[in-house]
This record gives sequence, structure tokens and C-alpha cells, in this order.
Amino acid sequence: MNSFCKNITFFIFVQAIAITPLIASSSSEHDQGHHDDYSRLSLWYKTWHIHAVNDLSNNKILLVHCKSKDDDLGIHNLIVGTEFNWKFRPRIFGGTLFWCYMAYDNFHAAFKVFWEDPSLYAKCDYGDCYWIARDDGIYLKNIPGTGDVF
Repeated sequence: MNSFCKNITFFIFVQAIAITPLIASSSSEHDQGHHDDYSRLSLWYKTWHIHAVNDLSNNKILLVHCKSKDDDLGIHNLIVGTEFNWKFRPRIFGGTLFWCYMAYDNFHAAFKVFWEDPSLYAKCDYGDCYWIARDDGIYLKNIPGTGDVF
């Protein structure tokens, strides 16, 4: 096989790998909340949103500091009823992780807010993770049909 045929074969192979997830995720059927196995491939192209929400009482300020391995998203002081949010796309080869430190009064916590886990994807409805700070703790919003909060 000459080099021209090898180059064409390689080009077609690369195009098939790049286009297949896009075709699978662009189905014309209405999404009924069911996510097939191809969704794992489309998660690479998905934009995720993370929300840190201050739902505390008595005008308490929530300090939020979130990071990933590559990005420090800064320190934010949220008044009651506001949120800090950001969006990102997961790494193609895996390993995407974001964590936050949150504090108010004498309470403080550091925890993962996004990691690669199918149960987290479902709880975040495959796109939006809402972490809500309340007086008794910090919760992942219970999206209907996905089970209990963490």
C-alpha cells in the first residue's frame, strides 16, 4: 500500500472517530430523560455548568473558593440569594475534577463539586450541578427523578 492510500485511510479513520459522537448526540428524537451509552461519548463535547448558591439565613455571607488542577476560579463572597457559577468541558482523556472550599460563620467544608461519575451526571441532569449552602449544610440539588441529595 503506497503512502497516499495510507494517508487517505488514516484521514477517513480520524474523521469517523470525530464525527460519530456528534451524529449520535444530534438525534432528532425528543429527549425523554433517558441517556444511552453513546452519552458517554457526547459528554466530551458537553458544556457543564456548576453553581454554588447561597441559601443561608440572616444575611450570612458565603465564602466560595473553587479550583481544578489547571484553574483557580478565585475567591467569591456571596450574599444571600446569589450564586457563583462557571462552565467547562471535560477533558477528552478523562480526569476532570473541580473542588470547592465554602465557609460561613464557624462552618467550613472542602469537597468535590464535579468528578467523572455516572451517578453524579444523573444527579446533575447531565449538565447543571447546583451546590446549595444552607444553615445545616451544603447539598447537591435534588433534581426530580434522580434520587436523594448527596
